[in-house]
Amino acid sequence: MQTTFTPEQLKAPAIRRANEVLRTCVHCGFCTATCPTYQVLGDELDSPRGRIYLIKDMLENDRPADEKTVKHIDRCLSCLACMTTCPSGVHYMHLVDIARAHIEKTYNRPAMDRFLRWTLARILPYPTRFRLALLGAKIGRPFAFLMPDARLKAMLAMAPKRIPPVSRNDAPQVFPAQGPRRMRVALMTGCAQKALNTDINDATIRVLTRLGCEVVVARGAGCCGALTHHMGQTDLSHASAARNIRAWMAEVRGEGLDAVVINTSGCGTTVKDYGHMFREDPLADDAAHVAGLARDVTEVLAQLKPEGTAPEPLRVAYHAACSLQHGQQVRDAPKALLKRLGFTVVEPADPHLCCGSAGTYNLLQPEISGALKRRKIATLEARTPDVISAGNIGCMMQIGSGTGVPVVHTVELIDWATGGPKPAALSESVGVPVLR
Repeated sequence: MQTTFTPEQLKAPAIRRANEVLRTCVHCGFCTATCPTYQVLGDELDSPRGRIYLIKDMLENDRPADEKTVKHIDRCLSCLACMTTCPSGVHYMHLVDIARAHIEKTYNRPAMDRFLRWTLARILPYPTRFRLALLGAKIGRPFAFLMPDARLKAMLAMAPKRIPPVSRNDAPQVFPAQGPRRMRVALMTGCAQKALNTDINDATIRVLTRLGCEVVVARGAGCCGALTHHMGQTDLSHASAARNIRAWMAEVRGEGLDAVVINTSGCGTTVKDYGHMFREDPLADDAAHVAGLARDVTEVLAQLKPEGTAPEPLRVAYHAACSLQHGQQVRDAPKALLKRLGFTVVEPADPHLCCGSAGTYNLLQPEISGALKRRKIATLEARTPDVISAGNIGCMMQIGSGTGVPVVHTVELIDWATGGPKPAALSESVGVPVLR
């Protein structure tokens, strides 16, 4: 694609990167075949190719974002299926992030939009605030029909039936390896996940220590910054990311780290991109080092080769989170691990398509998200599974809200098969010790 940015414009790092990405696009349209919003809406401007044209026009002309551009960029899930499909290697993720930052700086959103985005940015990344918000949503759910905005109804519906108690394992500490130490890793405990489902981090700690990992929950680490990053709120997202970089580099410079383990794939995609995010920052070298250490939990477990047997002959429908299969290009490890441990693994039709969760997308675009959710659940249930497995808390909440099939994190099944407790979603038992 030909671009006409001026030399003055290209002095800005964001514009320079946008120019690089735009010039790789050859207008082929392969991306339209795998774009979920294009399939649902049928509008060229709701495809990656259409959005690229809108972004190019906005940035080249150095103009404030307009309502039309904002509408179509907001409808993008950032599922990144287009990047997997693109034969030219267009790095759409960086381009749409640049566009969102430009929108945030130049577009005056309607008052309700500003309020909702401000609220999400200041609640979801903070576990205590989020827990209180979930409690309020549970109380307010019976009155959802009174809400004038579909997005407010979606927020009330988000609250799980049960809000788990705080897990002591999420506090800064070190969990020693069982037997000889094979690795020393930092576990990213995240933010929203600590309020929605504490079983995931607990299972991750159990299985890693069982396989010889010393697991560190680093003091000062928290939200990865993905949520605010994808809303274009660069200052907030970089502040969150910088705290993580400093926290993990303190461990690197102390007793060392072999990996930063991440069990929420949306976070993993962002942490692996820290090097790019901070390329013009004094933290650039440290950010690149942290990005190089970042691993999805299944990548680490594939290296450690767990041994065990599935306690029950379950048929597992594996849902590939977009941020894992497209954002991180991790496709085989989760399925291979489950098969290695004796589970029967099946996949839905069109496994490359998004479930509609996409961070805050299901809250800000509930109609499109709902259509994608219904399609994803239908394809999963068509495989008649005993359980659905996923590697991202957002996907788990999205799919779990519309199906009667139990939904668990992949690491919970691996933990169970290697000596841990049965996942809570598969068992009615309570009071199971968090570490075994």
